[in-house]
Amino acid sequence: MSWSLISCHWELWSLASMSLLIPFAAGLAQEAKPGNIRVLILCTGNSARSQMSAGFLQSWDARLEVHSAGTDPSPRVNPFAIEAMKEAGVDISGGHPKSVTQFLGQPFDYVITVCDDADQNCPNSRGKVGKRLHIGFPDPARATGTDAEKLETFRRVRENIRKRFREFYEMEVREKLSAIGPRTTLSED
Repeated sequence: MSWSLISCHWELWSLASMSLLIPFAAGLAQEAKPGNIRVLILCTGNSARSQMSAGFLQSWDARLEVHSAGTDPSPRVNPFAIEAMKEAGVDISGGHPKSVTQFLGQPFDYVITVCDDADQNCPNSRGKVGKRLHIGFPDPARATGTDAEKLETFRRVRENIRKRFREFYEMEVREKLSAIGPRTTLSED
């Protein structure tokens, strides 16, 4: 088992334990904005897959309150992820990796893991979560080769993220949002 998987396992186990002990601790609990659906997207470094996933979701509907975090946050968002998303018309350059512990005690309608192997190696978090899902993707940050080859890997993962998160949006979220009120579309793709 790699250190990142051990870290992922430990951090989410800690999240689960802490959520049971202090679900609404002062300064950590945050009320959801009325009428929004809250989504937390988790991966290890919060530098690529979770940032790209959050970028797409937020661009499709402003009524979504989307957050992303990692169990072992990287120092910065991967520049190849920023470039790949820029090509798709979504700006994630202002994002920064965050720790999952920042979201302890906060309610979410959906918590989604995107690490390719997180579904098998990381326990689910506990707490006030409507639905836990796993939508896994290979880690494009592990790509080797020239910068052009690395960017191509990020593009492939980006397109897979776009496809699978669009399915999630259409099948899981859109109908719930229609009950809230008119859609505020930021982007169709």
